[in-house]
Amino acid sequence: MKLTGAEIFIECLKREGVKHIFGYPGGVVLNIFDMLYDNKDVKLILTRHEQGAVHAADGYARASGKPGVVLVTSGPGATNTVTGIANAAMDSVPLVVFTGQVPTVLIGNDAFQEADIVGITRPCTKHNFLVKDVNDLAVTVKEAFHIASSGRPGPVLIDLPKDVTVGKTEFVWPEKIGLAGYKPKYEGNKWMIAQAAAEIQKSKKAVIVAGGGAIISGATKELKELAEMAQIPVTTTLMGIGAFPETHKLSLGMPGMHGTYYANKAIQEADLLIALGMRFDDRVTGKTDAFAPNATIVQVDIDPTSIRKNIRVDVPVVGDVKRVLTVLNKMLKSEAKGQWTAVRKAWLSQIDQWKAERPLSYDQDSEVIKPQFVVEKIYELTKGDAIICTEVGQNQMWAAQFYKYDKPRTFISSGGLGTMGFGFPAAIGAQLAHPDKLVIDVAGDGSIQMNIQELATAVINKLPVKVAILNNGFLGMVRQWQELFYGERYSHVGLDVVPDFVKVAEAYNAVGLRAKKPSEVEPVLKEGLFKIKKPVFMDFVVDWKEKVFPMVPAGAPIDHMLFDEKKQEKKQKLRAVK
Repeated sequence: MKLTGAEIFIECLKREGVKHIFGYPGGVVLNIFDMLYDNKDVKLILTRHEQGAVHAADGYARASGKPGVVLVTSGPGATNTVTGIANAAMDSVPLVVFTGQVPTVLIGNDAFQEADIVGITRPCTKHNFLVKDVNDLAVTVKEAFHIASSGRPGPVLIDLPKDVTVGKTEFVWPEKIGLAGYKPKYEGNKWMIAQAAAEIQKSKKAVIVAGGGAIISGATKELKELAEMAQIPVTTTLMGIGAFPETHKLSLGMPGMHGTYYANKAIQEADLLIALGMRFDDRVTGKTDAFAPNATIVQVDIDPTSIRKNIRVDVPVVGDVKRVLTVLNKMLKSEAKGQWTAVRKAWLSQIDQWKAERPLSYDQDSEVIKPQFVVEKIYELTKGDAIICTEVGQNQMWAAQFYKYDKPRTFISSGGLGTMGFGFPAAIGAQLAHPDKLVIDVAGDGSIQMNIQELATAVINKLPVKVAILNNGFLGMVRQWQELFYGERYSHVGLDVVPDFVKVAEAYNAVGLRAKKPSEVEPVLKEGLFKIKKPVFMDFVVDWKEKVFPMVPAGAPIDHMLFDEKKQEKKQKLRAVK
């Protein structure tokens, strides 16, 4: 029996185990949407904007480890996906995005709702396809899912002309595919791994920097084994948060521009840096020629183009982090743990001293809500057992600093692209992936408005996502930069009209709560997080003057950190009095 392209599309998704797709209908994909009308195997989540659809699929993928799937129409529907696709590409998130296209005979004729989405997305996809023949559809879908989820994951786009979805052919599902020139390397070179082992054995001040690749490869167990066996402290990048338990005594928290004092100091003083599944982003390294000046650098990454791209590397290992660490740990097990403890004793003592000198902290206030206090209260009440999504800006950094993450895939945030409006739809996707878990979006009053329409998506699909809005009336991170580096010239960062988020929530048939003083924070959180089984907006009116510290100015070495000096002066006076 011959099937239409639309029927083949549905059958392919079923074969790939897809249960949910995110999307928005339009003219050239109506054949597929008609097939979805009474299909019980694949459910489409109708978002209110195509960008929201891609971010929701992104959050679904990050939370579940499975590829997120998107279906939109041609022209503006397709172009509205570009920001979400670029975001996923920067953070190595597996997505398969299906875009409708005008019939093949009209391509290039400026037909109604035509856009060259293949050309537009070529720089920000791992690969993309234009299907011109229905006979190629099944194998193309199979290849797309394989490419998206193998090697270094990333987004793949398939452009579907209308005549391809209408045309008929026999359905043949390829059990195996062969892609010439695409052979991701999973096993690391054993000689290079032995070199890494030798460097660990002779080092006295080693530091591990774990990135998103450690989570993607499922290497958290092997990472913890290495750290504990060789007594090496671990710092995790923004994308690597959760790869190593932050309540562990060897945890250094996050490094870089808004990283901890002790993580940055440890990197700069280290004699060995072991980089696992991270690409040395500029927010981590600061001034590159002053980064880790005394360290031999080992870099493990499945993407060979990420090695030595930004930073000199002495021992490069191309391979999957989990598999490389499995081999490395076996090589190191011949060393007695007592010996490692003795070797690292002075180093770990120095790190403890740095932790005591400048811990992450903020000034408590009984009159005004501090944003850090809200995040700390969320951690205290959830006991770390929640999936935290974030928008981008100050809210993102406070969520990274003041909540402790002990498990992978529990911190979902836009890293490389820094996309405002990401967190809320991503939380919707994460909630769909884990319906029984508490999912919280930590947002700013600016970023939440960028995809606020997705509240309808959460309500209609009965997804009880909780949103903690740190409402300071400003584009907070931009205001912080203008205060510190532009002479307090606050150019176009004041949100003079901020909506009543309680009324907005109620307008969508969700629940809105508000706290204006510190004593109201805990009651609002307890009610919003645990008592209400619907989507909730919790509006926390916070101190607009609060800034994210530490902070490394752009282009400076990462040990050249700015702090809240007024707070330090207070502490020094208290010490003097005592």
